[in-house]
Amino acid sequence: MAEEFDLVVVGGGPAGYAAALYGSAAGMKVALVEQGRVGGTCLHRGCIPAKELLETATVARTVRDAAEFGIEVAGGAPPTVNLATSQTRKQSVIDRLVGGLESLLKGRKVTVIPGTGRLADGPGRLVRVSDGTELRGKFIALAMGSVPRSLPLPGFDYDGVRVLSSDHVLNIASVPNRVVVVGGGAIGCEFASFLRDVGSEVTILEALPQLLNGVDSQVAQVVARSFQKRGIASEVGVAIHGADVRSDGVSIRYEGKRGAATLDADCVIVSVGRRPRSEGSGLLEAGVAIDERGFVPVDAMLRTSIPGVYALGDLVNTPQLAHVAFAEAIVAVKDMLGEAPAPIDYAKVPWGIYCHPEVAFCGLTEEKAKELGHDVETSVHRFLGNGRALIIGDSDGLVKIVADKATGVLLGVHICGPWATELIAEGYLAVNWEATATDLGALIHAHPTLSELFGESALALTGRSLHG
Repeated sequence: MAEEFDLVVVGGGPAGYAAALYGSAAGMKVALVEQGRVGGTCLHRGCIPAKELLETATVARTVRDAAEFGIEVAGGAPPTVNLATSQTRKQSVIDRLVGGLESLLKGRKVTVIPGTGRLADGPGRLVRVSDGTELRGKFIALAMGSVPRSLPLPGFDYDGVRVLSSDHVLNIASVPNRVVVVGGGAIGCEFASFLRDVGSEVTILEALPQLLNGVDSQVAQVVARSFQKRGIASEVGVAIHGADVRSDGVSIRYEGKRGAATLDADCVIVSVGRRPRSEGSGLLEAGVAIDERGFVPVDAMLRTSIPGVYALGDLVNTPQLAHVAFAEAIVAVKDMLGEAPAPIDYAKVPWGIYCHPEVAFCGLTEEKAKELGHDVETSVHRFLGNGRALIIGDSDGLVKIVADKATGVLLGVHICGPWATELIAEGYLAVNWEATATDLGALIHAHPTLSELFGESALALTGRSLHG
């Protein structure tokens, strides 16, 4: 006989464990099925390990530039990066966070069942686990996550040595001399930034017309210029034809603006996004709809085509961000409880990209706002004039606010520069509360801080400003 639960969650990543924790906090009896340790892509193969390695890059950059602050390194030698040590530190961070999450689930009395969960076909909401366990839920939350996409081109089969996925990059123990990154989106730019800082020669090949597609073009240009100054080469608008893998390296064949070309490297990193992990989960057999890209279609409450069955996180075609997965879990559980939650406004969620310089944004870009018919005004202030940015020696970047000229309501906030991913919180609140420039211009920001540049940008939209 299947054990009965109020909620059965399949997948222990951010969407899954958040649904389990939030449901149990609301008094639900919850089971969570996960084939490995809880934490999913974010904790094991994404957010946390990537940012830990990027912090290694930050430390290397700081030590390298220490002489500017009067800190002399004996002999003036450049810093040596030991990635094996960094990998050990990375794993200790992951282990600590996973251990805390496991303790939290235990404290909330969530029943965690190791194994792979499969939705059973036929009537009822039944999940069969690979160890033979059967679980029946009043509600089921599907949160199986995603895996790296591959390139369906000759020579691009992942081998973990010459052709690397994001999973492989996060476990490298030595610095390659020459690297080609295929894909100039958020993940590709983070990898390129990290590898350049630890000593690799890096080239990014991107099919679209700009790096960081979807980011405000003015911000994307700042990143492209900064990358160029740091020695990161990039080509946009290219068509990749294939790769020739050898024992000592790999050659990438592509078509660029100057015609056919070949680029040699020690390894190539394929960074073309992630696909939902919906295959083999019994969804189609159980009657859950799946689209041609493998995503599970859902409504605003994350309900699938089967009553009582919800899909969350990377399994649905929404921003593949851990904090969005957390929000989706809350909405879904609230809907299960009949609490009529407000749907998520995906157009206004905060984004963070942790390359150097960092990028963070929420709301509409200037281009999108105009496309939607807004009479737009913008305010742009650069960190070059910010006291704190100059003090810390990191003044490359800007704050850009996009507002509706008629109403003054902020439509989007875009930040590129030091600690942009921390600074975006104020912009996110402003955009989601539909604050006006007048509202924000009246607020006091501490000085000297990086955040005061946001206040300065808002003040300028009122027609009067202090420093710009």
